[in-house]
Amino acid sequence: MTGPRAEAAALAARHIGQARPSQYLGEACRAALHGSYSVGLTLAADAALAQRVSLCCAGPLAERGESLQINLGEGPCVQALGQRAPVFADDLDNADTTRQWPVYAQQATAHHIRAAFALPVLNGTISAQQAGLVLTLYRDRPGPISGADLRTAQDHAEAADLLLLTAPAQIEDDLAHAWLLPAGAVVHQAIGMISYRHTLTTGQALALLRAHAHTQNTDLSTLAQAVVHDHLTLPDTPGPASSGPAES
Repeated sequence: MTGPRAEAAALAARHIGQARPSQYLGEACRAALHGSYSVGLTLAADAALAQRVSLCCAGPLAERGESLQINLGEGPCVQALGQRAPVFADDLDNADTTRQWPVYAQQATAHHIRAAFALPVLNGTISAQQAGLVLTLYRDRPGPISGADLRTAQDHAEAADLLLLTAPAQIEDDLAHAWLLPAGAVVHQAIGMISYRHTLTTGQALALLRAHAHTQNTDLSTLAQAVVHDHLTLPDTPGPASSGPAES
């Protein structure tokens, strides 16, 4: 495997020592691109994004684009990690392009995301089981990414990977001990309650929660709120959820 380009090393050196180097790097990437993009940067411990650290959301589309992938467990970032290769979705209305993640595509376009480009860095600087680091570009119009913008994004993705070498212990601790979802603590709490009620692992509980959010066309955090605060009990298989307190 070839090492990072000199441009990536120079970018990383420029941001070492800052309080939030990955966020600054994401903002720098967005400013350097010729086209108008939002930039998301995610470090995932598994391809399903069940455990991940959100390193950067720069621009108006990035936070929603990233959180949809976590809520649904599908999207260009998930595909890029699973296939260990870049994903270039230049038109989210194209069913052939989005056949692996049709629900994400439908919800993303509803939030004005029309194209997404996911670039994984698969060097594995954190641990052998790490799925990888992904830089994702989001755009509000369809069309291919230019060669110049692709090289710029790849340089910034490699620079982010190099920056992780400056604080690997902290990232490793985050991945080992946290379910870092954008919905916050209520999702964590709901996963714990579902795991206890249904005698499931936390991974299985998250999958069940996602499946019901999927079938009910609702946000993961909204469903988690109902589980935690409204005593909603989910059936064992996806379908119309029934409300009411869990049996003791």
